Amino acid sequence: MRFLVALFIGVPIVEMLILIEVGGLIGALPTVGLVMLTATLGVWLLRREGLATMRRVQTRISRAEIPETELLEGAMLLVGGALLLTPGFVTDAIGFVCLVPMLRRPVARFLLARVMARVTVLGPGSNTPPGRERVFDGEYTVRPDDRNDRNDRNSLPPG
Repeated sequence: MRFLVALFIGVPIVEMLILIEVGGLIGALPTVGLVMLTATLGVWLLRREGLATMRRVQTRISRAEIPETELLEGAMLLVGGALLLTPGFVTDAIGFVCLVPMLRRPVARFLLARVMARVTVLGPGSNTPPGRERVFDGEYTVRPDDRNDRNDRNSLPPG
């Protein structure tokens, strides 16, 4: 939680400082123009890469494969598009990493490898770290008069 608070406070402050510095170097109007240019370029790139990623997802699904990398890339495209629409140069740099295929794919593979390593360590279907499992040992017997059918409740003995 502290990380998110620091992120939401720190990023806008850094962005303002950089915008002020760049504005002092090249002027206010060129700085605004540069921010508008990156937003426009980001929207164009987002559309192009989003459609290409969607086609790859459909191809993988048609081959009965799980499109895990493509789905992660799709999420990165959404984040990158949002960051490029946010005014500022730091968010634009991170946004372009999420949108440019030569930068996005290695990051997606890295993130996917980390997630898969965690899932493998925890084991399939487990949300508990190893050593903290709760195991219940017991026995049961099925009695012929036990019924789970709700429509047949009248035939059960009272009790």
